[in-house]
Amino acid sequence: MPDVLAQWITRLDGQRVLDIGCGRHKTPGAVGLDANPQVDADVVHDLDDVPYPFAESSFDAVIGRHVIEHVQAPLAVITELHRIVRPGGWVLLVAPHWTNPDFATDLTHRNHLNSYSFRNLTVGNEVFDFYASARFHQRPPYVTLLNLWRACGIEWLVNLDRRHAGWRFLRRFWEQYGNAIARGKEIYFELEVVKTAASST
Repeated sequence: MPDVLAQWITRLDGQRVLDIGCGRHKTPGAVGLDANPQVDADVVHDLDDVPYPFAESSFDAVIGRHVIEHVQAPLAVITELHRIVRPGGWVLLVAPHWTNPDFATDLTHRNHLNSYSFRNLTVGNEVFDFYASARFHQRPPYVTLLNLWRACGIEWLVNLDRRHAGWRFLRRFWEQYGNAIARGKEIYFELEVVKTAASST
């Protein structure tokens, strides 16, 4: 399994990065934002309190590790992240996959996510394009599976669409049928910010 998080951190080196919900493990070199003043935050601010204290396009990227599943209004949060990241920048999020058996062990978890959670904000894939004006290009997510299914090669099959779009049917089949048995663990989202006149208003 590739270490997606390590790849992200390498890719973000030297860029203007905001680490949301940074806790005590802030991304090196990033500006940390967290609601808890007892952690490594540079800016103490609640993610559900929008707008954030940053100008439009202030950052090259935002990274959020196990935070989007906790917020009260994920659509408002992702729209605000879109605002503060420059065009062509990235919103990088990792969260539990909705089938993760550990999801229910944390009572502060609110939002279940799968490979298609950001579809209505992804250029060309919108089913309901009126939810928000924010738009992204989305790379196919990377999903990790529980150890048994990883060892059986199911994780490799689910993520083949990251190599070639023609294999996307395997992800769809797993999301719709297979994950009732081959449970997911984490999901990594890579959202490239697209800004137009409409999305900036």
